[in-house]
Amino acid sequence: MQLTVIVRTLGLLFVLFSTTLLPPLLLALWDADGEATHFSFTFAIALTAGLALWFPFRRVPATIRTRDGFAIVAFLWTAMSVLGSVPFMLALDLSFPEALFESASGYTTTGSTVVDGLDALPRSILLYRQELQWLGGIGVIVLAVALLPMLGIGGMQLFKAEVPGPFKDERMSPRIARSARSLSVVYVVLTLLCAFCFWLAGMEPFDAVAHSLSTLSTGGYSTHDASLAYFESPAVEAVAVFFMLVGGISFSVHFVVWRTARISTYLSDTQTRAFLLTVAGLTLFAAFLLYRSGFQSEPVQAFRYAIFQVVSVITTTGFGITDFSEWSLSLPVLLIFSSFVGGAAGSTSGGIKMIRFVILGKQASVHVHRLIHPRALIPIRVDRRVVSDSVINGMWGFFAIYVGVFALFMIALMMDGMDQVTAFGAVATCLNNLGPGLGDVALNFIGVSDVSKLLLVLAMLLGRLEIFTFLVLLTPAFWRR
Repeated sequence: MQLTVIVRTLGLLFVLFSTTLLPPLLLALWDADGEATHFSFTFAIALTAGLALWFPFRRVPATIRTRDGFAIVAFLWTAMSVLGSVPFMLALDLSFPEALFESASGYTTTGSTVVDGLDALPRSILLYRQELQWLGGIGVIVLAVALLPMLGIGGMQLFKAEVPGPFKDERMSPRIARSARSLSVVYVVLTLLCAFCFWLAGMEPFDAVAHSLSTLSTGGYSTHDASLAYFESPAVEAVAVFFMLVGGISFSVHFVVWRTARISTYLSDTQTRAFLLTVAGLTLFAAFLLYRSGFQSEPVQAFRYAIFQVVSVITTTGFGITDFSEWSLSLPVLLIFSSFVGGAAGSTSGGIKMIRFVILGKQASVHVHRLIHPRALIPIRVDRRVVSDSVINGMWGFFAIYVGVFALFMIALMMDGMDQVTAFGAVATCLNNLGPGLGDVALNFIGVSDVSKLLLVLAMLLGRLEIFTFLVLLTPAFWRR
């Protein structure tokens, strides 16, 4: 591992992070809300720290290796969460565990919050919260890696460590910088389109922009305590459902559609097709249960609530137009379990990712066939490509680690005093980067202890980087030369 390369790269990324504080700083100056000093102070800290880390090693030849990439990604997400907490401590008078929780929840696009009274907060703070999620949605590394080659730093190892899903070695274009720029352009254009549609649906310009930042990123932060229920608008909900689905689909697929202008690509992609069919099936089932149980007396209203909450949860966005934890029968638990599936690999969604469940289903089918034909050699294919044994082994390793990590966090929270339902909901929502949970954390995490908040921050980071990026740092082999 090359320590100088890691320090130099982190310094550059800290400098880039400091520029993200300029929009809320300018808005604070425009509104004269008194928050400009807080954002200026955070900007100075980030810029100074970045320059201090970068300047001494600016002339050192740098080639990022795989181990360097994992270290940079893990350290960067942790450091960004810590730096991002400063405005929350200064402006909202939150303790460090509370501010860190809010910041990490933003960067990891989890959407869980410890802040109440959003409607009364300054617009600059609200914009800052939304911006954190927008940056986290595509990944701070993927956004920055397009610029790193110009600074003499390679990016493939960073991209491989950060991008979620089992097919990490695939690229949309031959060079990683071009791939990252392609992702960024598509992401920005779709965000602008989302803001425009929210505005057409009746939102004020500020709310339209703010919610577009957390919708496409599948983050779920809102500028109102009531989330999207504040607007009481089916049109707003329809826009949110559409762009949450867009955020839940792989951005490599969006890029192909962008480049070829062929909408049929969405349905020809196995993962996207499975994701959309799962959403449709869950929506119909939830609407049926809502109507049958009497929670909604009109079929149209049952469908309205069902499709919004199903899409919001399975994409791990976490927007709400009602408290689904109060729904009857098995619906709350069913929705939480759908967040374990999540969206497509390469999307902004959390969860285990749809592609892993697709491969799991195909492997189960192969095993059934082999019971009848023991000597048959049947490869597992996805989109006419054979899935290698290394991918399948990695997938099963991920499942095993995921279950183990989930159990450890749940037991730790229960040891800190949480009841079983709340602990299950809290770990599920943070590890899957969802937002709302069950029990005492159905709406927010204000009542959670500081120890549990710090544990859940770690769960968010593990979930966002798919666990292995952090766990690899704990292995002795990683630190050997």
